[in-house]
Amino acid sequence: MHVHLIGVAGTGMSALGALLVEGGHRVSGSDTAFDPPVGPYLQELGIECLAGWQSSNLDADPDLVVVGNVCRRDNPEAQEAMTRGLRTVSMPAALVEHVLSRRKPLVIAGTHGKTTTSTLLAYLLRRVGTDAGYFIGGIALNFDRSSRLGSEGAPFVIEGDEYDSAFFEKTPKFWSYQPAAAILTSIEYDHIDVFPSLDAYLDAFRKFVAQLPANGWLFAWAGDALVREVASEASCKVRFYALDGDDCGDIQPMWLGMPAPGGTMDLFGGGSLCGRANLPLLGRHNARNTVAALAMASEAAGAPLDRLIAALPGFRGTKRRQELVGITNGVHVYDDFAHHPTAVKETLAGFRESVGGRLIAVFEPRSATASRRLHQDAYPDAFASADVCILAPVGRTEIPSEEMLDTEAIAEAIRRAGGQARACRSVEEVVEATAAEAGPGDTIVVMSNGRFEDAPDRILLALMKPSR
Repeated sequence: MHVHLIGVAGTGMSALGALLVEGGHRVSGSDTAFDPPVGPYLQELGIECLAGWQSSNLDADPDLVVVGNVCRRDNPEAQEAMTRGLRTVSMPAALVEHVLSRRKPLVIAGTHGKTTTSTLLAYLLRRVGTDAGYFIGGIALNFDRSSRLGSEGAPFVIEGDEYDSAFFEKTPKFWSYQPAAAILTSIEYDHIDVFPSLDAYLDAFRKFVAQLPANGWLFAWAGDALVREVASEASCKVRFYALDGDDCGDIQPMWLGMPAPGGTMDLFGGGSLCGRANLPLLGRHNARNTVAALAMASEAAGAPLDRLIAALPGFRGTKRRQELVGITNGVHVYDDFAHHPTAVKETLAGFRESVGGRLIAVFEPRSATASRRLHQDAYPDAFASADVCILAPVGRTEIPSEEMLDTEAIAEAIRRAGGQARACRSVEEVVEATAAEAGPGDTIVVMSNGRFEDAPDRILLALMKPSR
């Protein structure tokens, strides 16, 4: 079968392309740019890369056209496909038809932690000898690619994104995934451009959980009141998990992690000690992700728990999640995807527990939610673990000024609370201010859900200048 992907250079679409090639299909794809690393990666897979969106890209009359959610309704290539009567589907629909329908989908859902938890689960299952497939919305440092088919009938780990599927399919992606089991890490209002209210956002998760079969599994974080509410409606087996010290309401978690000295955690299942795990990542949020992945891998996938725990130290994480970009003149520079205030807070708290010297937070609000004032009052506290906070301009200039996040107000609130903060007018100013501030022994954490004009690399280069 010849499958054509519109928007093939996106993270999810390129991963789908790899699965289709692995499944023996001829794959072509179009996009506006094929910059490294994705362009060379697609060409290495044998995918025919066509620059631009134009009707001639469909002259080969593909058997199936997959439209990524980057495409708007007026995308000329998508419109041409429909005009010609070519079979046209969304990315989730293609995944179900060609991959998930013949495997056991393990779906990781939630506002925060999806990519890390998905990657860890896939790593653990494959490390203990399960030929699990996976589809991850990031670059896993343990794998050479972000997707694998695995064996038919085997577990298939997939990141369950609640964002919409396509311009003609305005439903959350994870509604299509037919989960046999799911993890629900957290629920906190996000994607304000798609969900007009918290209740609409909650409804996406309610309908997702309702799809779990009676013989399925739901692993839910007990420390989140909204997760507890949604999980209470599940008709499948529910396993709550938490860390010692989490506020779990009246829930007694089945799986409990008790942080121990030296970056370790004692894992309890059903009240019994299961073993001591070496935590591969920083922070309580990642300890929770680890508990969830171990619980699902052992119960829903049937993997031996002792071997899963033994495999943990080899996990290297995911690109742009606590990723060390480099060390220059004694300054460590990390890149992280955090953008929601809760993710920012958890990320910085994890670094604060683990690093010496000053912690410098560099933040660009770029997502549709972060760029708006929805969480204006939550951001000052989110930076509490940092010694210095440097804020970039809002990354979306199309947002009306009355709706746009006020970074100067955030900086002022931090200063009033006794902290050090600066709101910059350009990314260049951010780079210069960060390099001027940092000294030997300091740690810089650069956070954005976008490219941020290569700020982490530019900060490293600025740190090398002898004039500093």
